[in-house]
Amino acid sequence: MDALERLQQSPLPFATLIGIRFTGAAPERVTAEMDVREDLCTRPAVLHGGAIMAFADTLGAAATILNLPQGAGTTTIESKTNFLAPAPVGSKVIGETTPVHRGRRTMVWQTRISNEAGRAVALVTQTQMVLGP
Repeated sequence: MDALERLQQSPLPFATLIGIRFTGAAPERVTAEMDVREDLCTRPAVLHGGAIMAFADTLGAAATILNLPQGAGTTTIESKTNFLAPAPVGSKVIGETTPVHRGRRTMVWQTRISNEAGRAVALVTQTQMVLGP
């Protein structure tokens, strides 16, 4: 089973709740998309910052999972988000997560979230702690 099938066949419950669809997965890159639904928005009808952060956090966690040794787990210990542009209701956001650092105890990921035209919506850097088996 390849990495994308692994993420799709063992879905993360929160990812399912907010509508994340994984589109690509490998130890060095995870991609996904999410529709901007009204229930994920703030006023005036743009994607809530918390939803943006949750989208990025889920991608970073998924990327970490693909890099963990057998029996290990992970948790986010730090996340920093730069909000760059709004994502209006009815649109779609696309996320791409790539590693900054993949160590034995921590992994750092950068997630670029953009709209369908390629305009950057947010840039997120997060640190995942590796929890030993």
